[in-house]
Amino acid sequence: MSFCKNLSGVDRTIRIVAGIVLLMLVFFGPKVPWGWIGLVPLITGLVGFCPVYTIFGRGSK
Repeated sequence: MSFCKNLSGVDRTIRIVAGIVLLMLVFFGPKVPWGWIGLVPLITGLVGFCPVYTIFGRGSK
């Protein structure tokens, strides 16, 4: 299954950083379980594809 990339470079960078920061909350600091939500922006940033963007009609970059 192949997806067209629909995230810009800046969007990907922001998602990767935000995902890492949220995941750090699981292992360091307050150790809260909701930090696992950081997997979503991290994976979408690494892959370069966001399925929510296709729902709202954002094209590939």
